[in-house]
Amino acid sequence: MDWTLTLIGLAAGVALAAFCGWRGARPADPKRGVRMVPYRFLMILCAAWVLIMLIHMLNLAGFSTGR
Repeated sequence: MDWTLTLIGLAAGVALAAFCGWRGARPADPKRGVRMVPYRFLMILCAAWVLIMLIHMLNLAGFSTGR
């Protein structure tokens, strides 16, 4: 992946993590039923994706982060 795709992936991950954090923090509404989407878990997955994209950006910049 080049810089453009990495930055798009990073922006998408941040936006999706923020959206899932907002939706997961809303109080439950028993009248509407049970929430079927695990927003908190999705937020953690998006945060992991953002971390991977940040590490990839460091690798593209020339820093060595592993073997």
